[in-house]
Amino acid sequence: MKEKIPVLVGPTASGKTAASIALAHLLDAEIISADSMQIYKHMDVGTAKPTVEEMDGIPHHLIDCVEPDVDYSVACFKADALAAIGGIRRRGRVPLVVGGTGLYINALTLPWIADGPTGSIAVRRKLEQEWEEQGSESLYARLQAVDPASAEAIHPNNVKRVIRALEIYEATGKPKSQWDGEAAQGELPYDYVLMGITMDRERLYQRIDLRVDQMLAEGLMDEMKGLLARGCGPELTAMKAIGYKELMPVLTGEESLEEGVRILKRDTRHFAKRQLTWFRRDERIRWFEAASYADVRAMARAMADHYQGQL
Repeated sequence: MKEKIPVLVGPTASGKTAASIALAHLLDAEIISADSMQIYKHMDVGTAKPTVEEMDGIPHHLIDCVEPDVDYSVACFKADALAAIGGIRRRGRVPLVVGGTGLYINALTLPWIADGPTGSIAVRRKLEQEWEEQGSESLYARLQAVDPASAEAIHPNNVKRVIRALEIYEATGKPKSQWDGEAAQGELPYDYVLMGITMDRERLYQRIDLRVDQMLAEGLMDEMKGLLARGCGPELTAMKAIGYKELMPVLTGEESLEEGVRILKRDTRHFAKRQLTWFRRDERIRWFEAASYADVRAMARAMADHYQGQL
């Protein structure tokens, strides 16, 4: 039988950090982050990275690994996560994967590579120029023509993924959906036990608003000024993360702080809703309703019991 790896998912501000650390203590685990923004250095406040105190002695992996100007792909995450899992197992401990980035979770736990095959930088640049000149509708229409399966799975406004799918087709002559289908025949090295945190939508939104206020109190604006001073402009993928792009107009004087905070809270709520929609489609996930437990330790105990019952 394959070894079973526990995975904890959930929307932003749902309490994954506290629950994962409590769970890690129960399982004698080390945590592997599956958060596409916590991978970047110098971006601590806006990505809600756990502090040393919050980690409570639990080793964390895939946090603070690359500079913000590095293009870190889903394929990079999968390779690094598998390497981390191997190292943790050799130390005789349990790897616990924790995060809210659905593409990362799927790339690791499903037998396909979400990033697809190697494309072409030249083709990508050509497509990006076309997007700038003609807009996203032209690109999306082309994707519908050459790869309708991928077009159905990608939102028309998700320009990065539309360009990626077209890049794969133009560079290889084969649709991304076909690459994914072939990769799905592969074999996973581990089985995964997926668990998720859920809560009343109104409570989640209150937690999001509180988190934004805490980020500002902890120096989010100063963190952004420091990133800009390092040459990290708004064009970088890292700087387009929730928590940064919404406040950029405040730094440039285009918006008031009050308006920037309002937009940030709104967009974070929308982001959490998208995360929930993504994860709700995954029937493998066993959901834990936060309000059903006296505290986070009680919820972690229920998660540990569920995981150990799968062994």
